[in-house]
Amino acid sequence: MDLAAYLARIGYDGPHAATHAVLAEVVLRHTLSIPFENIDAFLGQRVSLDPGVVARKLVTSGRGGWCFEQNLLLGNALRALGFEVIDLAARVMWGRPAGVATARTHRLLHVRGGGQEWLADVGFGGQTLTGVLRMDTEDEQATPHELFRLRRMGDERVLESLVCHEWLALCSFGMQPQLPIDFEAANYQLAHDPASLFTQQLVVSRATRQGRQVLRGNELAFHALDGSTRREMLPDSAALLAALRAVFGIEVSDVLQLAAKFDVQTGSAARS
Repeated sequence: MDLAAYLARIGYDGPHAATHAVLAEVVLRHTLSIPFENIDAFLGQRVSLDPGVVARKLVTSGRGGWCFEQNLLLGNALRALGFEVIDLAARVMWGRPAGVATARTHRLLHVRGGGQEWLADVGFGGQTLTGVLRMDTEDEQATPHELFRLRRMGDERVLESLVCHEWLALCSFGMQPQLPIDFEAANYQLAHDPASLFTQQLVVSRATRQGRQVLRGNELAFHALDGSTRREMLPDSAALLAALRAVFGIEVSDVLQLAAKFDVQTGSAARS
């Protein structure tokens, strides 16, 4: 883990200590700096979970990634800072009907330091945690963005977010530690299954100090902290590439393949 390169990428130059203040600041700066994105899966390319490959992609190359990459990178950085980090696996509930069982296709982190325990998750996309949550309470907890809470459900815990005055479930998870190999099958399935959302549609998001920027397909939305939303439709790949650079700070190496697939999906190729 090249900790100095990672901290430079997220713009953190504070203390190196396993404290709540350090954890909260690192998590916030990570979400403000490294976007969630599924460009590789959208293009049918392999998504590697090798730590070195992930670091080169998200740190050196200025790209983003999804939960398996994001929380792998954050977990290794936190370990280098002196925290104890345990990888957990979750079932995504966001956008699913209540009571529908889903596979454990999400990676998140149980973090310990200074005698305290927190939940960290910088890889949930448009509703990702920009703060950390105490694990010892079911009360609502403030983050730099929305209110969140952890609710017990049998042996599992449910992560919920307050959205438009309604508590919505993001995912449920148990406390069983996961090994790196435990995420490989889910990572592969999401990246290559034709039925996967991430092979069908481009999804990019990044938190800002003022709200959240979210791209789904060709719709670009900004959800402000005051509850207002601004939306626009990207008409073609030129607009997409400009948005990736200006809004999300992403420079894509495989521009031609991304542009071609996006134009086909939006119909702009036929119009031209």
